[in-house]
Amino acid sequence: MRTALRTLAATAATLLAVTVPTPAAHARPEPKAPEEFVALRSVSPTVIQEMRYTTAHTFLGVPVEGYRQPTCLLTRPAARALHLAQKQLLRQGYALKVYDCYRPQRAVDHFVRWARNPDDRSMKGEFYPRVDKSRLFEDGYIAERSGHSRGSTVDLTLVRLPAAPTRPYLPGERLTPCFAPVGERFPDNSVDMGTGYDCFDTLSHTDDPRIQGEQRANRQLLKRTLTEVGFVNLPEEWWHFTFRSEPFPETYFDFPVHRRSVAGR
Repeated sequence: MRTALRTLAATAATLLAVTVPTPAAHARPEPKAPEEFVALRSVSPTVIQEMRYTTAHTFLGVPVEGYRQPTCLLTRPAARALHLAQKQLLRQGYALKVYDCYRPQRAVDHFVRWARNPDDRSMKGEFYPRVDKSRLFEDGYIAERSGHSRGSTVDLTLVRLPAAPTRPYLPGERLTPCFAPVGERFPDNSVDMGTGYDCFDTLSHTDDPRIQGEQRANRQLLKRTLTEVGFVNLPEEWWHFTFRSEPFPETYFDFPVHRRSVAGR
């Protein structure tokens, strides 16, 4: 009997240990954006948004960490300047389309981890066909810091109006080099800039002399329009512009890309 009672007591103690909940660990709250940040849609709602890093159509082949919603967040001065550019372009039958805006540091860290993994080359056929992955840091395609994380840098292009929809990317579909003729590379409703977005190739240099005709004119229209409202182009990427008077020139943020990060603005 004593043995049976001891067994029952041990069993009850075990069950109690299993069923009594332990105090839940307190989740660390997500950082919020400073008051100077806004959702671009609240400032310039007609700018088209195709936020690539929330999708698998990236040079990583997966959505990027930190992008919780496909929404463009920017500092208010940069957003207002884009609004001025958009008004000018609408009068000419064009609209801006953004691919990326504010980028959290955790996303940049994701890029760095991917770049240091030599075995992951799933998207090489589209985004970096002629670049050895081992040279991505040395050639400047990947870095441990990005101006995007300061909130006043944007990747964008032009769309001729009326805008046709861009079909979704299907993971696993056949890849075509980002510098292929416009009718062969992944379809995009933007004007022909000579390469696709995030094309790791010297043809992406804004003033590359091999880019001529309509493609060159399209790049110059984008650059000229944004320069007039205070943006500076990165010469190595026709799509990359930073607002000259950025309010956080030395600060790199890590709040997630989500409307809650700028709620009420």
